[in-house]
Amino acid sequence: MNINGKLLSGILVSGLLALTAPPAEAHHAFSAEFDAEKPIELKGVVTKLELVNPHSWLYLDVKQTDGSAKNWGFEFGAPFSLKQKGITKASLPVGSEVTIQGYRAKNGKDFGYAVTTVLSDGRSVKTGGAQDAPDAQTQGAAQ
Repeated sequence: MNINGKLLSGILVSGLLALTAPPAEAHHAFSAEFDAEKPIELKGVVTKLELVNPHSWLYLDVKQTDGSAKNWGFEFGAPFSLKQKGITKASLPVGSEVTIQGYRAKNGKDFGYAVTTVLSDGRSVKTGGAQDAPDAQTQGAAQ
């Protein structure tokens, strides 16, 4: 095979690999979105649970000092990991009260990373899935 044949073969193989490769999904480390220096503990009422890959999300209304509610979103681990820990839509129904211990988003918006979730039945479950997330045991700071 001459040099043009090798070049053409290389281009064809590269093109086939590009066409058959699975799509890349954006994935991030804990430190890319969340601030380990800003622990948070919030109690609220579940408004939505999204069991999706690569991260599930729990949304809850948190009562403010003026009586209004602010909706927060917390990143959880992958659905399979949560299921292994007993977390399903049935264990976090809309309207149930939960307490989240985790970390705030770096952008200051009403989002966070949930390390531990205390369910309405009193169970405490590690709901985070990031391997580089700090432990939430030293938390206690409020919003």
